[in-house]
Amino acid sequence: MARFKIGVMVDSFRLPIPEGVRKARELGADGLQVYVVDGAMKAEALDPQARADFRRLVADCGLEISALCGDLGGHGFQIPAENPTKIRRSQAIVDLAVELGTTVVTTHIGVIPADPHSPVYRNQLAVCQELGAYAVPRGVTFAIETGPEPATRLKSFLDDVGSSGIGVNLDPANLIMVLNDDPVQAVHTLAGHIVHTHAKDGVQYKPCDPAKVYAAFAEGGVEGLNIGELFNELPLGQGAVNWDGYLHALQAIGYAGYLTIEREVGAHPEADIRTAVHFLRSRI
Repeated sequence: MARFKIGVMVDSFRLPIPEGVRKARELGADGLQVYVVDGAMKAEALDPQARADFRRLVADCGLEISALCGDLGGHGFQIPAENPTKIRRSQAIVDLAVELGTTVVTTHIGVIPADPHSPVYRNQLAVCQELGAYAVPRGVTFAIETGPEPATRLKSFLDDVGSSGIGVNLDPANLIMVLNDDPVQAVHTLAGHIVHTHAKDGVQYKPCDPAKVYAAFAEGGVEGLNIGELFNELPLGQGAVNWDGYLHALQAIGYAGYLTIEREVGAHPEADIRTAVHFLRSRI
């Protein structure tokens, strides 16, 4: 098995960022991802000294920054009136990525419609082409996180974008939970575009409409929609992701980057992350 690197979403510890960085080192991770949209690491509010201090802290802990999380929330890039602000913010996050020494920014862009001629699709396409053009000369890739649409549709969208500045953050649990899409096949479908992955697990209880699910996330709930009845994120190895097949597929396409552990729910995130590190180490 290829020697993938193991990362941790530092915010998953639910600790102050410096404590989370040290905890990632303690658990034996190689690197970390950090959320830079709001809070202590908000890109636009992070002054030069704070940036230097964070980069020094990561280096002193012997870690790398696998990616920044630049997910601006809401409906992604679906709403034209919101996009000028979101483009400016995304560009600021690219600049922060360069300064912190990482080449990946992960994000959600909203559910990509099946119809490539729809206004929403055209909005998302135009924004991604603009952001890709900004990212390429800076050596950064915006990585669209899987889950809102089937991997085949995301692949067609990426072909339309036509920029190496826009790639994929493959989250196998999202594919399982929302779409019941096969993460192993998704690796092959999206080969050549995958620049980062999330190590997350989950299960789907009943089929659901991705547009309604992501609208609920964007709007804080949708009447009549109970997410807990549809799917659940579970500790690594306890869900429906075929980890052996998934890791072999990543190896087969030549991916040798990060498996970044993300734990968004659960009462004991540190214990779950520790277990996840051991689970991955036993397989790579």
